[in-house]
Amino acid sequence: MAKNLKWQDEYWLLLMQIYLHKPVGIKPMYSREMVDLSMELHIAPNMLFNKMCQIANHATPRIEYFWELYGNNPRKLNQAVSMLREMWGFNNALEFYEGVETQESFERDFKPISADSVLTPMMLTLILDLYFRLTPITMVEETPEVKELAKMMNIKPQELVEALKTFQHCDPYLNRKEVLTSDLFLACRQIWRRYGNANPEDLASFAEQLKEYFK
Repeated sequence: MAKNLKWQDEYWLLLMQIYLHKPVGIKPMYSREMVDLSMELHIAPNMLFNKMCQIANHATPRIEYFWELYGNNPRKLNQAVSMLREMWGFNNALEFYEGVETQESFERDFKPISADSVLTPMMLTLILDLYFRLTPITMVEETPEVKELAKMMNIKPQELVEALKTFQHCDPYLNRKEVLTSDLFLACRQIWRRYGNANPEDLASFAEQLKEYFK
């Protein structure tokens, strides 16, 4: 997540552009466009979400100014955003991140766990939530919940099942004896350490938020 954030006026324009996308209003924290902007700015989604709430509430005189300038003229806002991105692409990248120390944490959650995998830690979090809703015997491709989640994430059911079975090796109650060293196992073990011993209801709530990314 970003530390010592120096908020720039330009960020408001990028965020307002998303706010004005139809349907106009506050977008879910983990919608794809919010996550994409988070990755671009190196600012965690929850921080951008809080800023978007400020936009919705016209919270400051500066935000009110942007509303007067762009609120009824999305085309003008889109032109301003396009110009900003062109400027950053040419020579302002260092200035753009001045005062921001970045530490990749949330960003890693949305990147593949390895070069040859389509799975990300965020997707594994959703799979772990499903894991707690199934029994080992139902962790197969034919299970409706497996098919549904695989379809939502646009992956093959067998890829999801492979992750479910890998989580079995992280589950102390199953006491699997085989030693795994694959990238998938290492990633699943990290996710298990983060959420495996937490309240399942908290994980389920978080998973519902993450599903917005695929809508």
